[in-house]
Amino acid sequence: MSDVMEGIVVSGIQQLGIGVENVSEAWKWYRKHLGMDIKVFDDSATASLMLPYTGGLPRNRHAVLALNMNGGGGFEIWQYTDRIPQPPSFTPALGDLGIFAAKIKTRNAQQTHAQFLTEKLSVSDLSTDPAGRNFFFVTDPYGNVFQVIESENWFGNLKGKTGSVYGVVIGVTNIENSRKVYSDILGYDQVVFDEQGIFPDLAHLNGGEAVFRRVLLRHSEPRAGAFGRLLGDSEIELVQVKNRTPRKIYEGRFWGDLGFIHLCYDINGMEELNAACAKRGFPFTVDSFANHDGNSFDMGEAAGHFSYIEDPDGTLIEFVETHKLPIFKKLGIYLNLRKRNPSKHLPNWVLKSLRLSRVKD
Repeated sequence: MSDVMEGIVVSGIQQLGIGVENVSEAWKWYRKHLGMDIKVFDDSATASLMLPYTGGLPRNRHAVLALNMNGGGGFEIWQYTDRIPQPPSFTPALGDLGIFAAKIKTRNAQQTHAQFLTEKLSVSDLSTDPAGRNFFFVTDPYGNVFQVIESENWFGNLKGKTGSVYGVVIGVTNIENSRKVYSDILGYDQVVFDEQGIFPDLAHLNGGEAVFRRVLLRHSEPRAGAFGRLLGDSEIELVQVKNRTPRKIYEGRFWGDLGFIHLCYDINGMEELNAACAKRGFPFTVDSFANHDGNSFDMGEAAGHFSYIEDPDGTLIEFVETHKLPIFKKLGIYLNLRKRNPSKHLPNWVLKSLRLSRVKD
């Protein structure tokens, strides 16, 4: 990573925001089928700092942050409570600008595919990506697409369960420009493949028959930081459609409307990151630090500092510096992350204590 990022720790994908019509219903589906049963917070409040993306007005919302103890990023399942969340005005096609699909990891794609068929989920055929990995796509009841792809990077060992967020597929207009964010800021400096053409493994997707340039990026350095072990490795697949003019998936809509609303990274060193992003030409568009006089932003059962930037096509990237996290919530025991070495991993026993927040159906 370049010197512009000195003093900054990126621990990995903390969560992927998913806008839904009903948090309780959606979370139940994600618990049952994707193992997202660890509750980090469940909070109803007013989103008052996202005015650039909510029509200039504070908006009431209900949000749950859920994790999977096999490892990977979580889901922030997000619902407006004072307006009806809006779907896209068109059916997004692969290559449209924004987060088109989430990557969910599995140990064995064939076994998970068979399991999902038994559960009568909407799945594609099994396929192989240009890196030679087995995968398939599954679509949730709300139209969100997930690529279930094989990985060897795991935190827990819950048999028969997938992991959680391993990355995303993002539509962009110019891959070189996009790498100024995904490689230079987020540290995805390793190119796994860079290919152009018509790809049979994408044919199942809406718009997947087009000509694309696909670049798969990973980080060459393991993720550090408190949650680095739990969040694990991740990857970003940039997709640029060549024979069609892409549209913005969130065109004419608000942050928090239906679909994949943002990609969030757990970080340490927010002030340094602010300067680094500005230097790269991607200044913070939202900064909770500036609105709370340097104090933590309270998320009910957790607290921290958050900010947002936009990639060159307007896709929202969130950064969260976690200050407080519930560990033994019933006993009122919280972890203060401001008093420890920001580069050091939390002990496994601390991370595994999150199992005490499991929601059982």
